[in-house]
Amino acid sequence: MSVKIFFCYAHEDEDLLNKLKSHLRPLQRQGLIDVWHDRDISAGTEWEREISQHLNNAQIVLLLVSPDFMDSDYCYGVEMKRALERHERGATRVIPIILRHVYWQGEPLGKLQALPKDARPVKSWSDQDEAFYNIAEGIRKVVEELMANSLLALAKKPDGLILLHSLEGHTGSVWSVVISPDGQSLVSGSWDKTIKVWNVQTGHLLRSLKGHTGSVWSVVISPDGQSLVSGSGDKTIKVWNVQTGNLLRSLKGHTDAVSSIAISPDGQILVSGSEDETIKVWNVRTGDLLRSLREHTDAVSSVAISPDGQTVVSGSLDMTIKIWGKK
Repeated sequence: MSVKIFFCYAHEDEDLLNKLKSHLRPLQRQGLIDVWHDRDISAGTEWEREISQHLNNAQIVLLLVSPDFMDSDYCYGVEMKRALERHERGATRVIPIILRHVYWQGEPLGKLQALPKDARPVKSWSDQDEAFYNIAEGIRKVVEELMANSLLALAKKPDGLILLHSLEGHTGSVWSVVISPDGQSLVSGSWDKTIKVWNVQTGHLLRSLKGHTGSVWSVVISPDGQSLVSGSGDKTIKVWNVQTGNLLRSLKGHTDAVSSIAISPDGQILVSGSEDETIKVWNVRTGDLLRSLREHTDAVSSVAISPDGQTVVSGSLDMTIKIWGKK
């Protein structure tokens, strides 16, 4: 789940605010942060209530300190006061960002760790991009600390789990889901014939993959996280590039729906199980069919490969589990 950041600033410093937002944009793209400031208020909204709501929900409050900030009764007397109250309770983390020269070192800001390095005002740096990079790096460290603490607190809960996201976008039943090896992406296969790739942290839909003409029964991701493989009711297996969503190849050979697929630990071999009662072994890189296994007397509903890649296990509607390997 992304960390919510609230900007408290004087409007005279809006140009510097926008530069800081640009340097924080990569953290947004990675799903680590969501940022908000008063320019995001929609027309017709009660602005004071909107600001208060976002300030109360923020996990990090950035105080963009300048002479105009210190002179603003609303920034200094309302927003900063509320932020510091929540900081004292441990409900948020307040970080002063020193934009321009001004005396700020006394109470209440003087006890806080400021950015950039050595609390040197951004305007005094010969290269302001370097100053903003230093600020972004400091914020990234705080974000990672907050996320780690959040996961630790979650692990200490009696049940250990809470609902983080409910993802909506498919128009049919979801048959299969898988998480990427780095834990950043989620892939889902659906009766609606599509595959969707989601950001695990934010729940945002990254892309939809279309190409199957039947429902998608099974999805797996290669151990290196680069390839996605899908099995479908259209009797085909498709290999996709996870990052771009491009279709790399389509594997044909089954005569009925492909209900289950698995990739070997080295990412070289793909095994598929089908309603046609067969198991097929493929070369992932070339798409070549290496062999077909026939022993089940009903649909193959599940396949798995051992960690050493030497053993294949299949489960079937014929109520048997079969273990395949070399003698």
